[in-house]
Amino acid sequence: MKDFQNWTKKKFWNASPKILRITKINQMSFYKKRNRKFESRTKPQTTEEKIKDFVIRNSRNGYYTKVSTLSYKFEISQDRAWEIVGELLDEGSVESVHDQKSGEMKLCETGKTYIILNLEQQRKRQKLKELKKRK
Repeated sequence: MKDFQNWTKKKFWNASPKILRITKINQMSFYKKRNRKFESRTKPQTTEEKIKDFVIRNSRNGYYTKVSTLSYKFEISQDRAWEIVGELLDEGSVESVHDQKSGEMKLCETGKTYIILNLEQQRKRQKLKELKKRK
């Protein structure tokens, strides 16, 4: 940090605040570039892991994940999406529920089925109340 500050003082000893602000931004990138080679690289996730993380993240946020969204979200075929869903269901990390209106399969984290169902009902009620208030 001091290296960069000393360098900026020498170069911009009589600089305007705007230039000093720009050099502050450059200071951050200076250290990022300098330490880049020491960062540990993680292995890229497989499609199955990405889908599992996506379903779990959605369920933690209180939403189901429809199986039909997986194919276009992760750019895979419908057949491949159903294979992955089958693997996740066999593994036991994900549960499935069928939508009452459309009959479509929805996924969530194991043990969160009724919690998310309750949250969905609350959101629907709140939406109806807001619509009634507008009229």
